[in-house]
Amino acid sequence: MQATAHANFQRFGARKVAQVLTQIRGKSILHAEQYLPQMPRAAAVMVAKAVHSAASNLNVRAGRKLAPDGVYIKEVWVGQGPMGNMKRVLPAPMGRAMQFKRKVCHVTVIVTDER
Repeated sequence: MQATAHANFQRFGARKVAQVLTQIRGKSILHAEQYLPQMPRAAAVMVAKAVHSAASNLNVRAGRKLAPDGVYIKEVWVGQGPMGNMKRVLPAPMGRAMQFKRKVCHVTVIVTDER
């Protein structure tokens, strides 16, 4: 059985989130929940919430509480979100203003209880 969790419009760059995701891909939920708070990345907190949500969704779909060491992260990926909504201005030389677009990303986590 599988369950999915999405974390959309998160204010992190997709490349930096992908560095966190490569560390937990294929691991058990128990291992991921122990490892993510120790990672020196700001995006690790957001990824931990998404993994926990996916595990909770699987418990609801199964109708019972599953052991965290028996639930595995089957797939996890990140995609770049729209950068047109949060435009910011940075000072530039000679009194000009340069536009800076804030990066957002969408994270998807799929967990399963089968190895």
